[in-house]
Amino acid sequence: MAEDRTGLLGIARRPTPPAHAPTSLRAIVRSPYLDCHHAGQYHASMTTRFFLIATVLFALIGPAIGEATPTAGNPAAKLIPVKTPSGTVVQAEIADTPQKRAAGLMYRDHLKKDHGMMFFFDQAQEWTFWMKNTLIPLDLIWMDEKKRVIHIERNVPICTRTDDSCPQYRPNDGAMYVLEIAAGTVDGLKIEKGTKLQFANP
Repeated sequence: MAEDRTGLLGIARRPTPPAHAPTSLRAIVRSPYLDCHHAGQYHASMTTRFFLIATVLFALIGPAIGEATPTAGNPAAKLIPVKTPSGTVVQAEIADTPQKRAAGLMYRDHLKKDHGMMFFFDQAQEWTFWMKNTLIPLDLIWMDEKKRVIHIERNVPICTRTDDSCPQYRPNDGAMYVLEIAAGTVDGLKIEKGTKLQFANP
């Protein structure tokens, strides 16, 4: 995963209820002449308001909760084919937003030998990666803007530390792309420094 320590969730505080019920509600409670027809109209109005408020809250809070919830994988994720020097094609998930790059392959408990994740960046930098909350060892491959391999980290182990002291891995030169694949597969794919990978940008 690309390092991103920004908090995702805020704490929603429940507002203190008013000292008195709304005027319209007090009128309904106190009036002995309220017929069923008008009571039904009031109930329908309040129900509609409730669902509208619930929908808005879900739209605001739901995505944040989803981003912070560990996931075992994303079967519906879009894949791009990455052709390696050996001729083998790796099917890579796309990580092209800050949220996707921060999550990376966290919490995955397995990764197929011909699958991985490709990180796309807007500019070339010495992008740092670590293995916090990553449950499977990986091979990490950094590439420049020409998709030429500039750095490889082989068999990067998982990190079980709960703080932010997990080891960090980075290249010596600026990279535009980083490919994560299962540990121990980079050599079999004949990927080494200076070789090129073939793939399309999303």
